[in-house]
Amino acid sequence: MAVGTWKVRSCGLTQSPSRSHPTLTSDNGKLESRTTEDSFLYNKSAKVFVAGYRGLVGSAIVRKLQQLGFTDLLLRTHAELDLTRQADVDAFFAAEKPQYVILAAAKVGGIHANKTYPADFIAINLQIQTNVIDSSYRHGVKKLLFLGSSCIYPKFAPQPITEEALLTGPLEPTNEWYAVAKIAGIKMCQAYRLQHGFDAISGMPTNLYGPYDNFHPENSHVLPALIRRFHEAKVTGVKEVVVWGTGSPLREFLHVDDLADGVVFLMEKYSGLVHVNVGSGKEVTIKELAELVKEVVGFEGELVWDTSKPDGTPRKLMDSSKLAGLGWIPKISLKEGLIDTYKWYLENVKQ
Repeated sequence: MAVGTWKVRSCGLTQSPSRSHPTLTSDNGKLESRTTEDSFLYNKSAKVFVAGYRGLVGSAIVRKLQQLGFTDLLLRTHAELDLTRQADVDAFFAAEKPQYVILAAAKVGGIHANKTYPADFIAINLQIQTNVIDSSYRHGVKKLLFLGSSCIYPKFAPQPITEEALLTGPLEPTNEWYAVAKIAGIKMCQAYRLQHGFDAISGMPTNLYGPYDNFHPENSHVLPALIRRFHEAKVTGVKEVVVWGTGSPLREFLHVDDLADGVVFLMEKYSGLVHVNVGSGKEVTIKELAELVKEVVGFEGELVWDTSKPDGTPRKLMDSSKLAGLGWIPKISLKEGLIDTYKWYLENVKQ
């Protein structure tokens, strides 16, 4: 594809002849012209710091960058670099001088963890974000992408949830400490862009799944929990698997490899003030999800619904039309993604 000058519009990208790299229209109305050399994908030898590279999201981003041919990824474990320690983070940036930063590091957990450790969830995430974003700016990073979560949106936000729904209502109380920290991260990126001209952007993924997910029997989310329960029932000969609720709630899922592809797209194509939703745009009922997991795992027993238990939120779908308008859509179907995830589970998790 010929390189040209691009203008971002709500309906997509239009091209006019030029030898420069895509010109992006930011959300504050300022045109940001870049040369080809400033393109994220132009220099595969550029230093890219992927914070949180061992997690579900970070590991997928590393796989994607390696597939694309990036040769100088800066990867540090928590033991090697504690992102909550400002002096350590500053020293790392001063020594390594990364050109790009993808901030996927965060303290995460389920409802029980959020309820038990609220101070940890707000303080640790604020520390990580503040240290990495500020050091990135002060040490000359070209571009930073901050990753958040769909929990930033109000509990009763209109569906599907657009980016404009942020801060329009009360948060879900069960994870508000984490959500408040993530909202602060978005606002910090916006503030550094407005005051310093720092190219910091934010992406908000929907429910994610895939390799390196958490399959803990008590603390995992619905999709990995279903995979584990159906697998254990299959290998132990249990005749039925009981799932809470009616199965009627609608949920959206995105394979983490699709997210990684979306992250690269945003790094290459987007430089705006407003955060961007990254979702599949496809809904599935919990019942449909359970039946599909049952099929993929090969459990031949009965699926039973305990309707005396609560269903939870009836519907949660993010509006990802902004990202689709820029030219990106996910590629991995839910069934394909489940097959891939179950294969990884068999090779890495099962006892």
